[in-house]
Amino acid sequence: MCEIQPCIPEGKSNLKAEPEARRQFLKGLASLPIAYVLADVQLLHAAAEMGKKLTIDGPGGPVSGHLAMPESPDNAPVVLLIHEWWGLNDNIKSMANDLAAQGYIALAVDLYDGEVASDRDGAMKLVRAVDAQRSSDIMDAWVRWARTQGNGKVASLGWCFGGAWSLQTALKSAPDASVIYYGRLDASVDRLANLNTPMLGHFGTLDRGINADMVGGFQRMLDEAGKGDLLTTHWYTANHAFANPTGARYDEDDAALAWTRTLTFLAKHLKG
Repeated sequence: MCEIQPCIPEGKSNLKAEPEARRQFLKGLASLPIAYVLADVQLLHAAAEMGKKLTIDGPGGPVSGHLAMPESPDNAPVVLLIHEWWGLNDNIKSMANDLAAQGYIALAVDLYDGEVASDRDGAMKLVRAVDAQRSSDIMDAWVRWARTQGNGKVASLGWCFGGAWSLQTALKSAPDASVIYYGRLDASVDRLANLNTPMLGHFGTLDRGINADMVGGFQRMLDEAGKGDLLTTHWYTANHAFANPTGARYDEDDAALAWTRTLTFLAKHLKG
């Protein structure tokens, strides 16, 4: 679990510009470093408004997410972002917008059907209400949607709760790449035997939950399944959720380095 202060709740910026002025503002906002945007409440809210809600048919009914489009989407790959246990908030939407600025079609998935937690108890309640089979089917629906977009390539990218689901998506839906930020690594050797998705993992040495024992055990299972070369692991002298700029455990330097490595990994597997 992400035992930190919650990301900033949903909200509206107080920007009240005319349409053209607003367009120019958002264009300039897209050029700012993501760490700068995430550190400022008003910029964060404004950035979250840059995309739009997209709804598709999912298991048992419609499912939605936050869509951010690049300037040239025709041959762009898709990145599916999966939120932390707080839900699809402005922080995750802003990360999607940053990926769009990097040339990706970015879709931030909502596994909570629009609910967003503002405190730890609320987040725990939302996590416990998750139907694992339905969430797996939702991610599969989004991967199938992504295959019809741009150049047809897709990656999953998640943090904490979302990191665990990035792995599960790789196991079920075989995206072209998967990025896991301090997510729980849970899979059997039998399931791993059919895995073909390259994975990038970011982990903190101070994290007592998603720790070296868990990651090492997962790597050994990958090796046993003959898939050991699929996982690239990076360790940071940081705690759980070190890439969340709204939490007390945020490490700006490590978050920036992890993001640079993520962009390099995504470009290699999706744009090459």
